[in-house]
Amino acid sequence: MEKIYERPHSLYKSVSGYCPGCLHGLISKMVCELIDEYEIADKTICVLPVGCGTLSKNIFDFDVVCAAHGRAPAVATGVKRCAPEKFVFTYQGDGDLAAIGLSEIIHCANRGENIVTIFINNSTYGMTGGQMAPTTLIGQKTTTTPAGRNAANEGYPIKMCELISQLEAPVYVARFALDTPANIIKAKNGLKKAFEIQLNGHGFSFIEFLSICPTNWGMTPEKCLKWSQENCTKVFPPGEFKVRKEVQ
Repeated sequence: MEKIYERPHSLYKSVSGYCPGCLHGLISKMVCELIDEYEIADKTICVLPVGCGTLSKNIFDFDVVCAAHGRAPAVATGVKRCAPEKFVFTYQGDGDLAAIGLSEIIHCANRGENIVTIFINNSTYGMTGGQMAPTTLIGQKTTTTPAGRNAANEGYPIKMCELISQLEAPVYVARFALDTPANIIKAKNGLKKAFEIQLNGHGFSFIEFLSICPTNWGMTPEKCLKWSQENCTKVFPPGEFKVRKEVQ
């Protein structure tokens, strides 16, 4: 049987604006494919903060709300509580979620809000010039750590899945790599599980994707993927960190 692959209907037929090799485009496509599959475009609201992910407002063909830097979980909480029939998700980068927005995401997760948070971890501030992010690896060079991140001076990378999975309320917490076709399939299945958890009213899900940033890493996309495999996945191991019994 012939299988035809086409652009998701909930994705605008326009250029994304993402840098060549960036995995934001892949993640956005997965999101839209699932929205099409569940036929929920007319009831979906995405909350975007500040950062590269904000460019999604130009390609998502459903309602989008733009929040202040780091405040997407708080805005999403208000949207979902005012309109519980809506499907609500946040789409955030590491510089946004794990830095200025750390308090917001922790308390949103701790309350068990019935939303999905999609967290893109490329270990850098992508939009603003490649500064050190909370997820920057030890020894990784950035514009603010030109000699490499030093734990004695800048501390250690923050592991968000490990942190959030210690809270009582979250239902599903998982991290996925996007460095091979097999891992991309696993990632989409994990995101699908998070979608179903919200649609069934079970509570909060947190999905982390390990991404790359060819522009600020100063490598080709191919070398970025290899570097991520050899370095990022060791510090941020993929896997399911929490799955509550009611959704197993």
